[in-house]
Amino acid sequence: MMRYIDICNGDADGLCAVLQWRLHAPAQACLVTGLKRDIALLDRVQAGQGDELLVCDISMQRNRVALLRLLEQGARVRYFDHHAAPDAPAHPNLEAHVEFGSRVCTSLLMDRHLAGAHRAWALVGAYGDNLTEVADTLAVGAGLASEDRARLRLLGEAINYNAYGEDEQDVHVAPARLYAIMARYHDPLDLLVHEPVAQQLDALRRADLELGEDLAPHWENDSACVVVLPDVPWSRRVIGSLANRLASKHPQRAHAVLKPLRDGGFVVSVRAPLATPGGANELCGRFGGAGRAAAAGIDLLPDHDLERFISEFDAFPFHLCVRP
Repeated sequence: MMRYIDICNGDADGLCAVLQWRLHAPAQACLVTGLKRDIALLDRVQAGQGDELLVCDISMQRNRVALLRLLEQGARVRYFDHHAAPDAPAHPNLEAHVEFGSRVCTSLLMDRHLAGAHRAWALVGAYGDNLTEVADTLAVGAGLASEDRARLRLLGEAINYNAYGEDEQDVHVAPARLYAIMARYHDPLDLLVHEPVAQQLDALRRADLELGEDLAPHWENDSACVVVLPDVPWSRRVIGSLANRLASKHPQRAHAVLKPLRDGGFVVSVRAPLATPGGANELCGRFGGAGRAAAAGIDLLPDHDLERFISEFDAFPFHLCVRP
């Protein structure tokens, strides 16, 4: 019997992309998701002839081997993503919508594909992915008042914040459970009226951000700043939100937020300057990381590489890496 399987990152962009599709094409689908750095999600999937897979907001490059396995087993795959995919396979069972750039996210790619049919949810995903200017422009074009734009931004940032942690014990609600709440509503503004979860997450996010913003930088100059968080639950949750907040407050500077891992080393979130949003993925790639031009990360930066990372971060020409 044919099965529908939806696979996505558990952040705002991934969840909102899948939700747009399921509002467009309702089906009893199994959801495979995880926390922000659970990237190799296709490794968890078993599917075969006739099964339909929707994949949103996880790197095709990181999932290439598993993707090829699923395609050869007969699964049909519809893939939406905004991470670089230089070796994307060509296969008759693969429908790929992949675009790499500093002003797109997966929810916006889905919005384009569906001709804006569920734009409010696309805006939630874009706000959560720190594409505030892009989201505001689309929201104004859709006739949304400033109050509603602010509410959608609150929801996007709250959902995105909830995706960060080393395990589900760190977060307020597991991403799969959060998606089930989101999926009750065609309009995210209705969710904000009827569900307390967004306000709960926003209050937690604000409290965690206050703790993070009180920390002195580990290193900084006029064009870049490195913050090292303590290894405590609030820092595991706030690392991405703090990187976005710092980038928004200081758009001419690059930012790196590091958090020690329990077994040694650091996880790193890098934001290119919002004024010149390019190169974050290239910098992180030097240390085994990945991501997008404007925002990228490193899953494990060894302790002995910290000073080298800071040196390369300081010297990195973000302004030369911007693409149209």
